Amino acid sequence: MDFVNIQLNDKIATLTLSNPSKLNALSKGLVDELIQALQICSENKIIVVLLKAKENKNNVWSAGHDIHELPEGRRDPLSFFDAIEVLLHEVQGFSGPVIAVVRGSVWGAACDLIMTCDMVFADNTSSFAITPAKIGIPYNVTGIMHFINRVGLNRAKEMFFTANPVDAETAEDWGIINHLFPKDELDDKVFEIAKQICQNSPLAVGVIKEQFHYLSETCVSMPPVLFERISGLRRKVYDSHDYLEGIRAFKEKRKPTYLGE
Repeated sequence: MDFVNIQLNDKIATLTLSNPSKLNALSKGLVDELIQALQICSENKIIVVLLKAKENKNNVWSAGHDIHELPEGRRDPLSFFDAIEVLLHEVQGFSGPVIAVVRGSVWGAACDLIMTCDMVFADNTSSFAITPAKIGIPYNVTGIMHFINRVGLNRAKEMFFTANPVDAETAEDWGIINHLFPKDELDDKVFEIAKQICQNSPLAVGVIKEQFHYLSETCVSMPPVLFERISGLRRKVYDSHDYLEGIRAFKEKRKPTYLGE
């Protein structure tokens, strides 16, 4: 694989995002390899997956979506079958816990990936930002629910509306991070936790994980008409001037000029 390194250690697998020159951005190539890596883990009856990222000089765990791959209007950038959405379903559907191990900053869709993981362990250099509002992207319902389920409604709104990074200490307080460890102890501590999980019944752990997933989704009951309205509202954004402006401004490395239309 070009963008993901796989290390199998008995019943524990470590998957490492490895495209530091692109700040481990979630390009289709990297995401497809990550999906393939999870399938390899399933075939090898892995119980716990540790998700890491190769360090880079900018100290970014992942920059999120590869903006250059987003459509320039007239198509939903976050549709059900797009690569990153498929990846999030694969993480949720994996038979055992997927644990994010975070050093550095996490941006955009990578933050959604973190929220989708079963647990998050990090060091003091970590921070978390969800940034679709910065570039005019209408986020989807399932993605927003990942944040509401993890941090609650008020904090999810703050993260989405401001797009400001949440530092490590605050992230631990908000429940984004399960535990905050010193940088030089992080890997050992996480591996100890993974080994402890592997001592339990993998069948029970897998069934409990699936129950958590279903229960977290039953808190929302929405009539079909509201789903249709949300789809229409999101299309209003990705068909807009502001969506195109946000994408182009990012590519041109300038501040966007939004018109609200």
